[in-house]
Amino acid sequence: MDDGPTLAEPVDGLRERVAGEVLEPGDDGYDDARRVWNGMVDARPLAVVRASSVEDVRHTVLVARDHGLTLAVRGGGHGVAGNGTVDGGIVLDLGALNAVRTDPGARTVTAGGGALLADVDAATAPHGLVVPLGVVSRTGAGGLTLGGGVGWLTRAYGLAADNLLAADVVTATGEVVRAADDGDPELLWGLRGGGGNFGVAVSLTFRAHPLPERVLAGTLLYGRPRWREVLAAYERWTRKMPEAMQTIVSVMTPPPELNAGDDPILMVGYVWALPDHDAGEAVVAELRAVAPPDAEESGPATWRDVQTAQDAFLPPGSRAYWKNASFDRLDDEVIEVLVRRGTEQTWVGTGYDIHHMAGAYEREPAGGSPFPARSARFWLNVYGFWADPADDAHHTAFVRGLAADMAPFATGGLYVNFMGGSEVSDGAAWARTIYGEQATARLVALKRRYDLENLFRLNHNIPPG
Repeated sequence: MDDGPTLAEPVDGLRERVAGEVLEPGDDGYDDARRVWNGMVDARPLAVVRASSVEDVRHTVLVARDHGLTLAVRGGGHGVAGNGTVDGGIVLDLGALNAVRTDPGARTVTAGGGALLADVDAATAPHGLVVPLGVVSRTGAGGLTLGGGVGWLTRAYGLAADNLLAADVVTATGEVVRAADDGDPELLWGLRGGGGNFGVAVSLTFRAHPLPERVLAGTLLYGRPRWREVLAAYERWTRKMPEAMQTIVSVMTPPPELNAGDDPILMVGYVWALPDHDAGEAVVAELRAVAPPDAEESGPATWRDVQTAQDAFLPPGSRAYWKNASFDRLDDEVIEVLVRRGTEQTWVGTGYDIHHMAGAYEREPAGGSPFPARSARFWLNVYGFWADPADDAHHTAFVRGLAADMAPFATGGLYVNFMGGSEVSDGAAWARTIYGEQATARLVALKRRYDLENLFRLNHNIPPG
């Protein structure tokens, strides 16, 4: 009697067909290979494939499909949802596909699916160029972009996804499809925020922008008694802010590395994208005049200095849980919630960021990408990052509580890169919550065309129906 394939068969098939490394339980390096950034995610895959080529990616996808195994695709592995690993399935690790090529004349940058933000920055900085990518250099450029990509240059140049010009994608059938205006433009649209639902992005080409060798960047710090006045002043300041100025307000009890004491603090971080630092200083001076900081760090910095400044606060293995919302109001009612919740946060391990949006982000044409809430003035990210499992319940409850308190002010849509995997139960309902009805219908049609069996489901999933 034929009992069907054994667990050894798919792994043997991978070893025969893949030129890169194939690791299974018991192999040296397996335990390191199976881990993702979020230490709350602890899965034991059947095998981890470290692809060395697009052919390796194709073979891995086909083996997973043919054997009915769950496939996890890992770019940088930094995603809070932990979708880069899976119990009993196959992990496709793109980390070795991290080459980055810059074309200074065309102002384009092509990055492999495993490239980190640090890899892209290293390739663009010598040419005085930049791709607007995130705020932590260890983040995978591919995953960040497919989810949207909010960062320090969002107001100046839009989301990472808005600057995606083309991508090579390995589909569930093993075919390599070109997503581009001169290839499959609908697939390109879906990749600009629809996540990894349609295949494996093995190469991404971006529009690059000029950036001075040193940018004006800094942080204004405020103690608890000042928060209401500072947030009110910040709201007024941002109403006429030039697009070249990006700000992020952060509230947390600072980690010891900051040497900022043991009490919660409010920080207004800023980056000015233009070479005229005097003009940027004048913009910051407007806030200083009405809300003088208790302390300040500012001055010219290289772009790579800016992008690596937060790396140490989010080390690999951090236990993490995040939620988010977009909102337009920063009035007394909203400020009351933010101050109250921030004041309660007397431990190191949770915090929240308010990203000022608008600018180039808002100018993206309606329907130009699946990314929601283009008219929102602000985006809130409530996050946890801690080391001790004993803190899981308390810190997770705080993140949920603050998000719930802000829910009445939310303007709709969610940012998948700021969402934990445990938040998604009914994929169809969550897709509508994230993207809205019209964009979801378009994404479902695209999913049905490229992944009818939902092989690529370890993500914030768009089910094929």
